[in-house]
Amino acid sequence: MTEALETLAERGFLAQCTDIDELSARMDEGPVTFYVGIDPTGASLHIGHIVPLYALAHLARAGHNPIVLMGAGTARIGDPSGKSEMRKMITVEEIDANVVHIRAQVEKFLSAAGVTPTIVNNADWLADLNYIAFLRDIGRHFSVNRMLTFEAYRIRMETGLSFLEFNYQLLQSYDFLQLYSQHGVTLQIGGDDQWGNIVAGADLIRRVEGGQAYGLTFPLIMTADGKKMGKTESGSIFLDPEMVTPYEMFQYWRNMPDQDVEKFLLTFTFLPTDECRRLGAMTGSGINDAKETLAFEATALIHGKAAAEHARTTSRAAFGSGAQGAADTSAMPSVEVDSDRLADGIGVLELFAMTDLCSSRSEARRLVEQGGARINEVQVTDIEQSIDSSWAKDGEIVLRAGKKRFFRIVVK
Repeated sequence: MTEALETLAERGFLAQCTDIDELSARMDEGPVTFYVGIDPTGASLHIGHIVPLYALAHLARAGHNPIVLMGAGTARIGDPSGKSEMRKMITVEEIDANVVHIRAQVEKFLSAAGVTPTIVNNADWLADLNYIAFLRDIGRHFSVNRMLTFEAYRIRMETGLSFLEFNYQLLQSYDFLQLYSQHGVTLQIGGDDQWGNIVAGADLIRRVEGGQAYGLTFPLIMTADGKKMGKTESGSIFLDPEMVTPYEMFQYWRNMPDQDVEKFLLTFTFLPTDECRRLGAMTGSGINDAKETLAFEATALIHGKAAAEHARTTSRAAFGSGAQGAADTSAMPSVEVDSDRLADGIGVLELFAMTDLCSSRSEARRLVEQGGARINEVQVTDIEQSIDSSWAKDGEIVLRAGKKRFFRIVVK
């Protein structure tokens, strides 16, 4: 394989390819233009969504020409791939607002990775399509029988697949055709759940233009405990700092299972491959240093080095053995509580339920009863315990749930 494809394979970005030998030979001849599609169905990407952007950056660094497709057109339908039910429909205005936010996130991340892509929007050619002409010119090239063999549609046939969603593959294939015609795109990359859509697009280019195009997918990233990348019990790890703070993101990476460290260093950083493997092979206290490296590198790419450094300083203070009063806790997630309210005392269950550490008083009760609740590093075991202003140190109270989750109560 050519060096660019070897890099993808070494770092875990290669699951399937329509013709890897031919694609490799084509890359050896000179730069190829390729694209990644992003549907703006939410206000922010989460870290699972940016796996394709890492793959894009590796190919761009190898000299190939990247295009990011903002799917404001396809988002009006919703991709059924990997979904057990139809996506909630959102308005065109919401989609357009999402495009603005997500485009800024994409540009910031890729700029940190040293890449400047061309960014296009498929609403430019999808929004005003003539449906009859589209069916006549494009739809005739698709076999329903073949479409139903692809996993995304086959799975949804068991739970219900709307005709609206059934059109998605035609539209994504048409995107590939338009980018081939307008920008010379000959390669589409994406997650393995996109395999059917990507293959269909390459086939459409062959049928309509007589051209050769390729598809490459990478595995869907899962943690060692079987969770989808970027998903936690408390929700997704979004890139928007108003939704998930840099500290919370840092802690997400810092708390990764030991067995995931090497894989995620390879996937979510641009550190050399040998360095990723060296760090991932560490044991004992060394693996914690490797996790901190992962957390810093990944957070810095998304939020900048200053925010990552601040998060690292706060994390070290929180997990150190010193007194909380001397620690820099300012990056911790927090909530303000009025001093008058605290003077009267707040029940420990209510206090924990006010934070992201517990979603309810009943969850807080279980935490206290199981010995996992600490306030200023003092274990609290009495569910009737009242927390008043005497617990505040330097105007704050630091709560901890379990070993690794912290929250700050700021007394105003």
